[in-house]
Amino acid sequence: MNLFYRNRTTRSTWTALTSAMLAAVLSLSLLVPQVQAETSSSASDNAKPVTLNTESATAFLDEFFASPETKPHYVGASVVVVKDGQVLTEKGYGYADLEQKTPVDPKNTAFRVASVSKTFTAAAVMQLVEQGKVDLKADFQTYVKGLQFENPFDTPVTVEHLLTHTTGFEIRDPQLEDIHTDPDKYITMEDYAKQHMPPIVRKPGSAYMYDNFSFLLLGLIVKNVSGEPFETYMQEHIFKPLGMNNSSFLLNDKFQKQLATGYDAAHKPVDLYFLDPNPLPQGGMLSTADDIGKFMIAFLNDGKKDNQQILKPATVKSMEQYRSSIHPLMPDTTYGFEAPFQIPGAGSSSSVITKAGDLTGYSSYLFFIPEQNTGVFLTYNQNGALRSMLYTAFIQHFYPQYAKPVQFKEYTPQSVEELQRFNGLYADLRISTIISKLQAGGETSSALSISDPFIGERKLIQLEDNLFKDELTGQFTAFKTYEDGTTYMREPYLNPFGYAKKGQNAAGFRDVPNNSPYAQAIHGLQSLGYLENEANQSFKPKTAVTRAEFIKDILHLSGLKPSKTTPPSDTDWADHTAAGYIQLGYEMGLITGADEKQFKPDQAIVRQEAAVMLWRAWQLQYASELFKDVKLAGYTDAWAVPAVQMMVKLGIYGPEVKVLEDGSADFLSRKPLIRQEHAAIMYALITQPTDRIVAELMAAQQPEQPQLPSTEEAVTEAETPESKPETTPIPTTENAPSAASVQ
Repeated sequence: MNLFYRNRTTRSTWTALTSAMLAAVLSLSLLVPQVQAETSSSASDNAKPVTLNTESATAFLDEFFASPETKPHYVGASVVVVKDGQVLTEKGYGYADLEQKTPVDPKNTAFRVASVSKTFTAAAVMQLVEQGKVDLKADFQTYVKGLQFENPFDTPVTVEHLLTHTTGFEIRDPQLEDIHTDPDKYITMEDYAKQHMPPIVRKPGSAYMYDNFSFLLLGLIVKNVSGEPFETYMQEHIFKPLGMNNSSFLLNDKFQKQLATGYDAAHKPVDLYFLDPNPLPQGGMLSTADDIGKFMIAFLNDGKKDNQQILKPATVKSMEQYRSSIHPLMPDTTYGFEAPFQIPGAGSSSSVITKAGDLTGYSSYLFFIPEQNTGVFLTYNQNGALRSMLYTAFIQHFYPQYAKPVQFKEYTPQSVEELQRFNGLYADLRISTIISKLQAGGETSSALSISDPFIGERKLIQLEDNLFKDELTGQFTAFKTYEDGTTYMREPYLNPFGYAKKGQNAAGFRDVPNNSPYAQAIHGLQSLGYLENEANQSFKPKTAVTRAEFIKDILHLSGLKPSKTTPPSDTDWADHTAAGYIQLGYEMGLITGADEKQFKPDQAIVRQEAAVMLWRAWQLQYASELFKDVKLAGYTDAWAVPAVQMMVKLGIYGPEVKVLEDGSADFLSRKPLIRQEHAAIMYALITQPTDRIVAELMAAQQPEQPQLPSTEEAVTEAETPESKPETTPIPTTENAPSAASVQ
């Protein structure tokens, strides 16, 4: 489970957090998982495995956690390794509380294990399946009544779809209001489900998208079918039989005392927070490494530990089996587990089952190698790449056969014409702002290339008809196309937890010729669904964009919803059709100024005003000093210079901006923004390699610490905005404009 925010009570912190979230979405600079940086070297064919036993496991862990490469990635960590029904080693490293210098105790220090909770929720469902009370193939509504939602398909969402993240639901991840500091606040699972129930937007069973909401529904199934409160069922039927006395789905007084303090990337403490609903089947479990070790032993021992049988042997086997894949080398999920992080070029991932978890300030990783009767659990109080580093190092040290490069049969790559079936823009199903562009015969190769805002363009080497290897990352990318033409891609470097969907063919606009320099941007947005995609419509490319249109479009592009707060009645946007987005803009600090009553929503927005809005979102990540050497031509007001410098350096503009012979650029700052230019800015936001540009700028300033974007923090760091640098103050002058001018 991946939550976005560190909770604060002040408006200033609210602004910082929400602005950071938008910045992360707009730039995507922290939405790239961190697997690649830590898994770039595969084990050689001649690697000799070390025998896994108590001595070797302990020595491995001690060396791993003491290494200079590892230490920045944790404050405190707890880990347990089991094999053949025994705990080989369990140890704590670092601190549960840094200020108090409280060491981590694997038996008593509790952590938020986040989405590892899903494995336990799945186990509870499978217990009920064993008893004949739940049918995996049945419509989930057989067991959960009263939920209203749209399903335009003739296929129901089954219990199995919930377990395997293949529901077809529109994404419903936790929201800001779901994280709070009030221990007495109580929202039931039923009420939460009714308030947030998503429609079905893909045929159930057709695609994999990591789905928190589906496990909330599974928790309701456990509650309704068993007749017991969810948290009671888990306690009585899983935790208690296994002796997991330090595990719970309720953050009560006992666990508040045992809970390790969470930390951000700068090792600053995260305030204690609570989550809605309560309990939270998809991510609310608290536990210790010692307790998880007990579950691991039972799971690997056909569901039995100390004469307590929590699952039948056949059930355990069914939970180990992958249920879908886009390619055999790239399996998706089992009942309660998912595929491991992809070691570049390696196969055998179907022999390992894993479960990752993230909440602000906490990350965990559980993985089993059933055929080796081996399991490992790691939990730590800081988000980041530690788990992928441990997984890769452990596999290469003890079981290098699972990291061996795959040997493929000789294959003749297809022609550019044949590969053009993959051409287009692909939007991640869960994080729609992660956009990849596929092109056969691109600039870097006559074959298929892929590009994204993180690392730019690189070649995909074809290995089979629908399987490719990324030339830069070494990881596999695969495609699946259905009879109706719907095409999905799995590209694990950006997001290992789901598919991306190819956009529709753009119908175009009758007033935008194909040779227009803005056609690519306009058609791209149309393909992705941000613009109406019907033939014979007019776009009106030279019509001025209003202030309301700009803020609405940018926030919508970022995947954000309108504010639920009713604007004050004396504001000039209270009754506007875009009121929710304008209100959100104020709440996020994108719109500031002395006059908070006048936004002038229907006034044309000036280009430098638009730049400042985006800059306010970005400045939590990108200090203005990175762009201070950008030379501007033309005239830009002093208060907008840093914003316009940023836009120019990152390439967030259209063909109207010209770079002159002296290297300066005229952003046309004081001109009204027109629709075709607005489309170019939006398209650049989701396709420009902004992360790469910034990485290069930072490396130039600090050449001793060059950094390459990486994979596991995509779904982690983007959701811990408190780790970003402090906000850069907005430049002001005596004649700085009012809120009506976006200052």
